[in-house]
Order: sequence, then C-alpha cells, then structure tokens
Amino acid sequence: MTAVPHTARSAHPVDPALLSRALETAGRLANDAAEVIAATLGGEPGDRSGHAVKANPFDWVTDTDRTLERHTRRVLGSEFPGFPVVGEEYGADRGAAEAPMRWVVDPVDGTANFVAGLPWCAYSLALVDGDGPAVGVVADPGRGQIYAAARGRGFRANGVAVPPSPVSRLAGALVCAEDPDAGFLARCRAAHAGVRVLGSAALAITQVALGNAVAAVLTRYHEWDVAGALCLATEAGALVLDRDGRAGPMPADGMLVVAPQVAADVCALWAD
Repeated sequence: MTAVPHTARSAHPVDPALLSRALETAGRLANDAAEVIAATLGGEPGDRSGHAVKANPFDWVTDTDRTLERHTRRVLGSEFPGFPVVGEEYGADRGAAEAPMRWVVDPVDGTANFVAGLPWCAYSLALVDGDGPAVGVVADPGRGQIYAAARGRGFRANGVAVPPSPVSRLAGALVCAEDPDAGFLARCRAAHAGVRVLGSAALAITQVALGNAVAAVLTRYHEWDVAGALCLATEAGALVLDRDGRAGPMPADGMLVVAPQVAADVCALWAD
C-alpha cells in the first residue's frame, strides 16, 4: 500500500543573511543566463558548430552550456569561497559530497530543446544542504520569467509572490512527466488527467510550483536537473515523494513532485 505523508518534510533553518546573499547572487546569475540562452537558442538555421554529444547522439552539450557553467563557477567562487559547486558540464568540486552546503547548477536544462530552437529550456541553480535545496532559481527565457525561492520565504516569479494553487482534484488536470512508460500514460488517461512531456525536468517541476500542473513524475534524474525547481515547489507547498510515497529531498528511485491534495491519487497511478 502506498503511504502518503500529510505534510511536507521539515527542514532546518538557514542563516538569514546567507539566504539573502545567496538569493541575490543566484538571481543575478539567472538573469545573466536568461539573456545568453535567449540570444543563442537554436543558433543559425542548420548550424551545429560548437554542439557536441556525450553519452549518445541525443545527449547534447553546447558552447552555451559550457560558457554559462564557467561564468556561474567564477561568480560563486568569488562570492562564496569554500562552497563547492556541482555542475552538469564540469562535475563536482573536491569535497562537494561531504560539504555542509554546496551549489548545484545546470546551465541549460533541456539542451535538446535548446539545440532544436524549442523554447522549453532553463537555467537552474540551487544552494543545497543536508535537507535539500535552501535557495533555488530557475530562469525560463522562453516565457521571460525568473523564478526564485528560499527556505521559509516563499516562491516568486519575476519578483511577485505566487499565490497557492487552487487545485483540488486530479481529473481534468495536467501531469508533467519525463520518460513516462505506457502503463502510466494509460492510467492517467483513465483517470481523465492529461500528461505533458516538456523535455526539461526543471520546467516540469516549476509547473507544479506555479499551479499549472498538479504533479511532475520523473523516472530518472540528476541532482542538477531538479535542485533549483525543487526549492520553488516545496516553498509553494508541494510534496517531494519516492515511489512508495515517502518524503525526501532527493529520492533514489525516481521522484514525484505533487500537490498535497492529489498526492494519494498520483502515487497510486505511478506505483501501480
């Protein structure tokens, strides 16, 4: 039987001055990234110069990925010395796994969309401690939005507080999913819920924070894909659950980010 907690997982408070400084720096970096991504989205027609692949032909890496991560590391190294950085393109600084706090960055989440000129890609940055993301920003250049949150301080879009979602039921709602299997799609259809695959884990989770979707289901993920958006979602009141409905900052076997009102229903669809 799937157990669903009734409240979000509690987290320890962080020094308010550190939160403020981290949030300001992360916001500046997100604005920088949004400008660069918007300017380089898709490149010139037919141009793939500077674009390479990693594990397979769909695992893109671009000059924009590398440039933004290097810029992020330079700024954080200068303003937060002693805080290691974990990034998609250049890996983890020495000691990151043991550090009490670390920065986690994905310079372009949804790189395949970016290469294709599809504006569903994002910059994600988070300050993470043992309880999960304490500060998170997600830049969504395609919609001209900078989303930001800090533990205990709520969630804002372009500086404006985002109201709680009025969601009350699964039927008629949208679920974002990355790599969903056919069975999950069929069960959502039977429950009269629509499934959307955006190609960006950060933006999928952000839709839950915004109330545009009731859940985001990630079959697999990397920390850098989700850390920034998880801060947004938890500050918006969403739950972060594993396949058994247990709360945790980074579940090992997939992740469900879900509005509490429909958590039991979505857990049942995912775990079936």
